[in-house]
Amino acid sequence: MGISVLWKAPAINPVNRKALSVPVFNPVNMYGRTFFFSTFGFLIAFLSWYAFPPLMTKTIKGDLHLSQNEIANSNILALTATLVVRALVGPLCDRYGPRYVFAAILFAGAIPTALAGTVTNATGLLILRFFIGILGASFVPCQVWSTGFFDKSVVGTANALMAGLGNAGGGITYFVMPALFDSLVTQRGLTPHVAWRVSFIVPFILITATAVGMLLLCEDTPTGPWSERHLHAHQTAHQAAIEGKIVDATGHITDLPTSDDKSARSDIVDEKVKDVEAHKAGIDAEKVEKIAESEIVQAPTFKEAMGVIFSLQCLLLSAPYACSFGGELAINSILGAYYNKNFPSLGQTKSGQWAAMFGLVNVFFRPAGGIIADIIYRATKGSIVAKKFWLIFVGVAMGCLCVVIGFLDSKDHATMVGLVVFMAFFMDAANGANFAVVPHVFPHANGILSGVVGACGNLGGIVFAIIFRYNSTNYGQSIWLSGVIMIAINLSVSWIRPIPKGQLSQ
Repeated sequence: MGISVLWKAPAINPVNRKALSVPVFNPVNMYGRTFFFSTFGFLIAFLSWYAFPPLMTKTIKGDLHLSQNEIANSNILALTATLVVRALVGPLCDRYGPRYVFAAILFAGAIPTALAGTVTNATGLLILRFFIGILGASFVPCQVWSTGFFDKSVVGTANALMAGLGNAGGGITYFVMPALFDSLVTQRGLTPHVAWRVSFIVPFILITATAVGMLLLCEDTPTGPWSERHLHAHQTAHQAAIEGKIVDATGHITDLPTSDDKSARSDIVDEKVKDVEAHKAGIDAEKVEKIAESEIVQAPTFKEAMGVIFSLQCLLLSAPYACSFGGELAINSILGAYYNKNFPSLGQTKSGQWAAMFGLVNVFFRPAGGIIADIIYRATKGSIVAKKFWLIFVGVAMGCLCVVIGFLDSKDHATMVGLVVFMAFFMDAANGANFAVVPHVFPHANGILSGVVGACGNLGGIVFAIIFRYNSTNYGQSIWLSGVIMIAINLSVSWIRPIPKGQLSQ
């Protein structure tokens, strides 16, 4: 492809109008704008969602007189809200379109973010973090919106890039919030009691501005408004068939066979001539239209939604995501405190900055999971099973690294950081690999499936957070216990086929 695909307008699949590359650095192009606002919207949402932990180790804990259990409970409630809202917004994305749902989540999460300064006790913190947890649901419309604009040959890369850069907000916040707090105290002369409250105004402004830009500058689908998405399947498919263009599983645009192909054997030529004649009769147009329609998201009925939610394929994706994203959420909440415990000389700010690396490496590691999945998909001529086994591999490796970190409970700074970053590679890559498979499964109900899988990520976060809560500050033991669970769950679902029988797999 070449590096120029990062800024050039992408080639378009003529059947579904989806991009065949990801123009990361081209916000002028329609596909590039979708990439930018999906990514930045998720990043800002994640930054605000995780804005409390960087200041919780010392400042907020002392100001509100919090116990360790109250801090753990606030982490669990933040995850619980996201779990509930993710499950709800999946069907809403299918019905109203991901762009409007995305913006609505941002506006809804901006309100409690602005009210952070009103918290005066543990109860207020619990309530506020629950409602700020709404922002974590932005992941679902982010991925559904992306899937609607990028072809299946590159959708794993697109989804993983968006989510990886967005998840980095959880690392960026470890730099941004302490820096804002320190600046307000040292340069503006505010007391710590006031400074941490004022600092939450910054994410509020960013969230609101991003939501407004999303509504004013972006499109619902590559073919126009969400309400008209069904109207374009026949038109685009028929036009693609007339032009004699098809797109294979690996994303290459090729010509339909023609009768003047003299290089092939005569019997093959005869068959191609028949194909062309059939094409002229409209058969190819019908076939292409069927492929196009199979990717159109439908407004879900209750029966159809239940069929997706309780399918083995949903379990195949939900269970590993509960381990990978769930583990990431739980570890992200305690990592600053873990570093502060094992390396007390670092203090709150430096412990938070080292912990930030765990979130920041998402910029590279989650995209790697999706990019490798797409490479495997193209190399195996469109094998979704191969993508599945990549997902299981990184999930098991992630669990193994958690076991090693937990048992060692290293007091050597370099060793600890190295192991955490190594573990983060497999954990983030597992997240990226998961949503490289999701677009292939139930494409007509992508919002429902994305919502359930995303919600299970938060369910896993709650489970792991409970493990951390009941082990108090014995973080090493909590991490190795979590690792054992991750290994067992990934292996237990590895036998499930990724695509239901009878469904188009491309």
